[in-house]
Amino acid sequence: MGFLGSLIVLAIFAFLLEKITNKLLGVEKRKISETPGKSIDRWGRGIILVILLCTLPFVFANDIYNTMWYWVFYVTIIWGFQAILEWKYIKNSKQYVTTIILLMFILSILYNIEYFF
Repeated sequence: MGFLGSLIVLAIFAFLLEKITNKLLGVEKRKISETPGKSIDRWGRGIILVILLCTLPFVFANDIYNTMWYWVFYVTIIWGFQAILEWKYIKNSKQYVTTIILLMFILSILYNIEYFF
């Protein structure tokens, strides 16, 4: 199985993991943009994206090992930010738990990426 096949299988697994976790926790999916945290979400993601884009050239100038850690750091920041906003603004929901579980799944894939591709 090639790179694209592996990527598709991992995406399907992540999708199923999210659906199963939401079902087990009784989570009804909501968006941050439907809450008072809408502007904080937009500004936070924008700032994180600008920092990502500004530091990207420095990371790819180095070796693949540094690139992997860069993506681990970025995914942790962006998904951690999302989990915090879900915890704060989506009351009476455990949607943030699903986000944290998916974050751990993605981090384990990124950390072990050489074994998958």
